Formats: sequence, C-alpha cells, structure tokens
Amino acid sequence: MEPRTLQASLTLLILVTSSYGGHLTSGPTLKMDQALLIFHNQLAEEVQVFYTSDHCYKCLYQHLVTVKPNNNNASVVISTKFTLTMQLDSQSRNVTLCRWSQTYGEGGHYSVWIQMSESASCTDAVDKIPNDVYLPLLVAALLLGVIALLFAVAPYIFQRRCPSECTKSICCQGSQYSVDNDEAQACEAEEENTTKAKPTRLLSLDTFRGFSLTVMVFVNYSGGGYWFFQHAPWNGLTLGDIVMPWFVFIIGTSVVLALRSMQRKGVSRLQLLRKITWRTVVLLMLGFCFCNYSPRDGPLSWSWLRIPGVLQRLGFTYFVLSLLQTFWGHEEIPLRVHHWWNPVQDVVLYWPQWLIIVLLETLWLCITLLLPVPNCPTGYLGAGGIGDDGLYPNCTGGAAGYIDRWMFGDNMYRYPTCKELYRSTQPFDPEGVLGTINSVVIGFLGMQAGKIIIFYRGINVHILCRFLVWAVILGISAAILSKCTRDGGFIPVNKNLWSLSFVLCMGSVSFLLLGGMYYVTDIKGWWGGQPFIYPGMNSIFVYVGHTLLGFYFPFSWEMRFQESHWEQLFQSLWGTALWVLIAYLLYRKKFFLKI
Repeated sequence: MEPRTLQASLTLLILVTSSYGGHLTSGPTLKMDQALLIFHNQLAEEVQVFYTSDHCYKCLYQHLVTVKPNNNNASVVISTKFTLTMQLDSQSRNVTLCRWSQTYGEGGHYSVWIQMSESASCTDAVDKIPNDVYLPLLVAALLLGVIALLFAVAPYIFQRRCPSECTKSICCQGSQYSVDNDEAQACEAEEENTTKAKPTRLLSLDTFRGFSLTVMVFVNYSGGGYWFFQHAPWNGLTLGDIVMPWFVFIIGTSVVLALRSMQRKGVSRLQLLRKITWRTVVLLMLGFCFCNYSPRDGPLSWSWLRIPGVLQRLGFTYFVLSLLQTFWGHEEIPLRVHHWWNPVQDVVLYWPQWLIIVLLETLWLCITLLLPVPNCPTGYLGAGGIGDDGLYPNCTGGAAGYIDRWMFGDNMYRYPTCKELYRSTQPFDPEGVLGTINSVVIGFLGMQAGKIIIFYRGINVHILCRFLVWAVILGISAAILSKCTRDGGFIPVNKNLWSLSFVLCMGSVSFLLLGGMYYVTDIKGWWGGQPFIYPGMNSIFVYVGHTLLGFYFPFSWEMRFQESHWEQLFQSLWGTALWVLIAYLLYRKKFFLKI
C-alpha cells in the first residue's frame, strides 16, 4: 500500500557536470526514468536554469543548474516521470530568456542551445533517441494474455480427454451461488460428504477480493517501477491508489452477507459481538506488530514505530460496519408489500445506518474544512512544501495531517508520497484518523451492494441495474466535486486524504467492477474467477505474507539492470505470481487462514 522504498535523490537534480569550450565527451550512466539534458550557452552572460513538474500543483520553480557564458556546457540528469517546465533566466539582466514544457524519454540525451539572434532563443535537439518505456509492458501484457488464453482453453481440452469429475477438480466453478458468502472455506459443496447439496460461494465477491489483492501485491512490489502503478504524489488517481478502496468496499459487502448468514443460523447478538471484537483485535495486532515493522528497519524502537497502518484501518472499518449491521440490520428481509418507497426499500429499511453514515460524513467535512490549523489556511487540502507557491510549507494534509501529528507525533508514516515531488518536510500518514471516517463510508457503500444482492436475489436484472444506477450517481457526484480535474475541484480526488470525491469515485468504480464480475461468474458462469479467486479466499495469509517476505528471495533480489523497466517489471510480476501460486496450492490443500 505504501512505496517499498523512498528514492534518496530529488525529483530532478541527480548529477550536474560541466565542460568548457566544447561538447561533453561522455555522459553519466542513466538509470530507470532518467534522461540526460545538456545546455549549450553561446551567450556572453551566465544563465540560470529552473524547473518545475506539471504534477506539482502551483509549485515554486527550483534551481537546476547554472550555465556559464561563452560556449560553456552544463549537463543534468533529469526525471522522465512527468512533464517538466523549464525556465532559463539571465541573472545579470533579471529577465526570462525562454520557457517550455516537455516530456522527456527514458534513456534519451537532449541538447538545448541558448543562442542570440535578434533576441535570446532556445532550440532543442535529440542527441540520442530514448528507450521505448512501454515496450516491457506490451511484452508482459501479451505473455499474460497468452497464459490466460491457455488456461481458458485447458478445461475444454481436458473435458474431451477425461470425465467431468476431472474437469471439476481442475476448474471448480458453477453458475449457482449463495448470498451467504461468509468467510468460510471454499467450494463447500465438495468439502463435506453430505447427501444434501450445498450452494457454492458467491464467486464474484471472492474474485473481486482476489483481483484487488493481486493488484495490491503488484503495486507494493513497485509495479515495475512505473509511476502510474504507484501512488500519486498528491491529488489524482493511479493504479496504486484504487486497490485499497476496492478492498474496503468488499469488506462492506462481505459483512452484510456473512452476518446475515450467521443470524439465520441462530447466532445470538452477543456471540456476534464477541466474534467481531476478536477479529478486529487480531487485525489490529497483525498490522501493528507485523506489517508496520520489518527486521530490515533495525532494532525496534517505540520512538518511531508507526501506529496507524493498513490492517489497522481495515480492522477498525470492519468493526464499525459490523456494529452497524449487527444492531440495525435485518435478520430476515420483510415481505414485499406495496409501498411508495418500494424502489428504494434497500435504503429506507436501513435508515438508522444511513443516518449514522451521513453524520460521520458531516463530521469529516466540518473538521476538514472548518478546523483552524495553526499557520495554515482553514480548509487547506494541499501537500505543503513548495506547492501552492510555497506559502504553506508546513501544512501538509491540512486538518488531517494536523490531527495525526498531534495524536501520534513521530509514530506515523515517515515517507508520504508528496515528499519527493513537493519536498514536504512534515510527516503525513495516508492511514490516519480523519481518513478512516471516509474508509467507513466506502465500506458502507459495499454494504449497500450486499443488501442489493440479498433483496433482489434471483432477479439478476434488478441487481445489475441497481449496481449501474449507484455507479452513475456516485460517479456524477465525484465529477461535480472534482470538476473533472486533478487539482482544480471543490474537493480534489485524493487518496492520501481519502477525500469525499475520492470515496465517491472509488464507490462508482467498485459497483461497476463487482457488477461485471457478478454477471460473468455468477450469472453466466463463463469464468470461475481463476486465478484471482485463490488469493481472494486466503486474503489475510497473502497480504501479511507478501508484506513480511517481500524483501527476500525468491520474491525479490538485487537488480543488475537498472537502466530500464525490464528487470523491475519482471521482478514485480514474478513476486506477484508466486503469491498467486502459493494461494492456489493452499486452495488445493483446503487450507484457509481465518480469524
């Protein structure tokens, strides 16, 4: 969920070399996401070069290099992740000579000639063609596509060569499902030798959970080094930002289905509370004792050990959602009598839950937008540092960051995603206190999906239509709040803050994904959810395991080829595939880690 390592270098300036009176004979060795930029100054005055990144909102220009006059050169290694805006200033005349924006390619060598004709001008040239940074992705996508095709065709081949029992052992799937998708073991119908057939689990839910977890592992294993597979610096969305909201959404759906199943079996409210409390405590301890600390961090010290965390947030979210369902849920769905509110009965019948969620969201909005923060503007949602024209360097995260720093001090995440690009100095925890409120909200949207499945079971058209309606409503609301921009909305989409627009956007996407998987797996039976269903049925084991062992062989190793994404992408895919394979082997052994 967080980056595995923090790059020690700054965003742009890695190495500066100079030469006088001629061309550079050799350049530095470039690594992944780096390019070489050479400035040739043919003026009789010294030139200062400044830069800023287009992903850094209203950031101050940062000094890059000084180019001496009279045919002198200076070279810098720059980042190729984002589009850069360069500005060349004359120090003696205090004027801007030229300014331009450009996206540079990985491994490329570029020259900028500063010349004087009628006025100073800058012309650029490509000295060395950059690498095709997307070629490793294309090759990986083709290989994964071929593997997926082989697995899709394999059951039909085996069906001709062996009886149906053999095919079932290879691909356990079915079109019938149960809405009692509690966190029990897989394929219940095959696990117990009883004469009464049991319905299989809701495949789409396990598949969605496994898909989210698989992507999460890939992202945590650096995502091949591609910036769009990692977390956004501040506002905006990348693949790394969307996987945890998916997981929280699934928790909400599972809570409704699991607790309803236990209530129908006669489990008392006190027994439910004991089970809910036990699971919550175990999740909190797993996150605090195992996922927040690694032996690579050195001797354990309470002075810096992080208190918030991913499993801590998931555990607290699960606890609140379970309490809502335990005290204000329905053991049995009332008979459908004719009322004016029948089209929204899955909302109206749970009005106490909705009231609590509305109050929680109102609390989040009031604290976020109205809480006075010392030396910061009220309602500030920025990254601080050099952003917002450098006016609020110590205001990272606004009220959310202020509350976490007041509560936890140094016991919080030390490497926020804005640290590198925005050069922020304040710690900020993406799993902080205030964001947990909106984590409960998106989990509650997942509960709504579970209620829809229960209310309209057997009427698949209604289920899919309601999923689509919810996706449209949430998507439009997110678009209004964000104004369909990265930084210019009323409330920008921001995973670090778990902003309201972020929650609504992720809720919309989650409804669409779950609805699509529900149609393909549970209605049509076209897909059994493989291979995602295997980690989906052992999610705790896979998450904790990949967190603890991710830095060790065979999941990762010290890379030798760091000039491109090839080895990094292979390592990320390899580590992810190993955990999927481990989950599959555990599935075959009928081992499912439950808490």
